[in-house]
Amino acid sequence: MLDQNSPLRPKSGAADNEPVIKLAVLAVGGQGGGVLADWITDVAERNGYVAQSTSVAGVAQRTGATIYYIEMARDTGRLPVFALSPSQGDVDILIAAELMEAGRAIIRGFVTPDRTTLITSSHRIAAVSEKIEPGDGRASSSKVHATAVAASKRFIAFDMEKIAADNGSMISASLLGALAGSDALPFTRESYEQAVSAGGRGVKASLAAFGAAFDRARGAAAAPSPKPAEPAIVESALGAGRVSGPQNLLQGWQALAARIDLMPIAVRDMALRGLRKVVDYQDIAYGRDYLDRLDKAVAMDSAGHGHGLSIAAAKHLANAMCYDDMIRVADLKTRSTRDRRVRKEVGVKDGSVLQVTEYFHPRIEEFCGTLPAVLGSYIENRPKLAGFLDRRINRGRRIRTDSFVGFAALWFIGGLRRWRRRLLRHKVEMAHVERWYALALSHVPQDYGLAVEILNCRRLIKGYSDTHARAQSKFDRVLSALDLLKGRADAADWIRRLREAALKDEKGDMLDGALKTVATLGSSPVT
Repeated sequence: MLDQNSPLRPKSGAADNEPVIKLAVLAVGGQGGGVLADWITDVAERNGYVAQSTSVAGVAQRTGATIYYIEMARDTGRLPVFALSPSQGDVDILIAAELMEAGRAIIRGFVTPDRTTLITSSHRIAAVSEKIEPGDGRASSSKVHATAVAASKRFIAFDMEKIAADNGSMISASLLGALAGSDALPFTRESYEQAVSAGGRGVKASLAAFGAAFDRARGAAAAPSPKPAEPAIVESALGAGRVSGPQNLLQGWQALAARIDLMPIAVRDMALRGLRKVVDYQDIAYGRDYLDRLDKAVAMDSAGHGHGLSIAAAKHLANAMCYDDMIRVADLKTRSTRDRRVRKEVGVKDGSVLQVTEYFHPRIEEFCGTLPAVLGSYIENRPKLAGFLDRRINRGRRIRTDSFVGFAALWFIGGLRRWRRRLLRHKVEMAHVERWYALALSHVPQDYGLAVEILNCRRLIKGYSDTHARAQSKFDRVLSALDLLKGRADAADWIRRLREAALKDEKGDMLDGALKTVATLGSSPVT
């Protein structure tokens, strides 16, 4: 219930001076912000309050959220004067449908530490500016969370989107549950549920999401999420026909996991994550190769450096060994988990038919990469033959995976992973991995920090087809500066700067400028 000194608690004997409660909801398109505003208004009116709801639309779905603004006061027979939009420093309750919208509300001054209860879902929807950055353009969620705690009087945040999805509803229902559970408004749970029931559509799912969020906001312990089951890896491997039976695979997995238990504690978590990824990508033998490579870094590392080299190696080796190719793309698109996820995101009901069209645009390079190494190299080394085939291959294709023929075609391509080690693309990728990894480890005795930064440069390589080619070019250009930086005490810092410049600029202009700066430094050591 409300605190006795809360400004939102009605004061006895002061009927004509009832405080106006001011509440703002920030939501982007498709999140049900309008429905949430209507529910809150309905709840207020059911409890004898006069309420007014307005909205100020954003420019677009991700460049500006719609602000739904509600003011309410107890009905005393005299019509209060309500504002049409929120003002800085004058909001009692702010509800954000996504974490970064809460951050934007703080920047705009709608959240104040002496007054505002801030309720937000902790999940993220990447903004356009975050998606277009070649590297990891995501803003820091932890910084927003810390700022929200300091900027608000009370801060309630958890993944309300997941609660809604788990119950087959929209996030508006779980946001309402969080509001009710927070006791920020002087209304009973039953009045909120009555408002939801009055809608008449999707009531059962909405009430389920409402109840789960209500309990979570009240501080009820969320059910612990189950530990990722290793049988999932067994199932994936069996589905690919990579082992003769689950017992063999389980024994192989346990043997690999036992090797991780012998590593330093600081390295184990990242090593286990990497091992899971590599085994799921290929098989147990590939996981053994991963640990063999990782052991080389662990043997050269020490606790005095915080095992930074080993952790970086565990992360980037796994990513490097799990490169994207036609086989990987086809495999992911034909997995049952992907079908379930798409159906859940689209909201397909049981018994309904979902049509899925996949788009493929392979180049001659991708085609040759899926051929045996000798044959693929033979074609690539003959430009006329490669050009002839490219004119017939390099075109967009739309494949209906809801049809037998379309699904079977992708399933066949995905099944080629059992022969992946014999294919040209794998030979090329593993040669690149060996050169990069050997280069990094060779610098450990002279410059530990530089070795770590060389490992981190693997972040530059990602994607598929043209994207991968551009990423590879940036990777090579960054490491080309090593000869210019040889012997400098700040070599590691310069490699980091070059990498960050490459990640921030898709065209590469920032990287070109940074490389010119490095070229002027000379090779003389910094004193």
